[in-house]
Amino acid sequence: SFSKGLEKEERVSASRKSRRERGLRDQEDYSRHMDYIHWNPVKHQWVNSVKDWPYSSFHNFVKQGFYPENWGSIMPLDIEGIE
Repeated sequence: SFSKGLEKEERVSASRKSRRERGLRDQEDYSRHMDYIHWNPVKHQWVNSVKDWPYSSFHNFVKQGFYPENWGSIMPLDIEGIE
């Protein structure tokens, strides 16, 4: 659902348009969105560290090697709109 709020300038397929979905621009954009999503439970003070949120897809990303297990133990400085 977060993709519905993305900028309106990109080209959208008919199937996405019918579902009112937006796409992501590139790998960097995808990574920034995933960082933001994973950091949200910490941002809202539900947990002290990203790994402490049991409902997060973060745990699967760690298993796949995309994140180190200790990512998010301190606030990442490169997440756009973190505050």
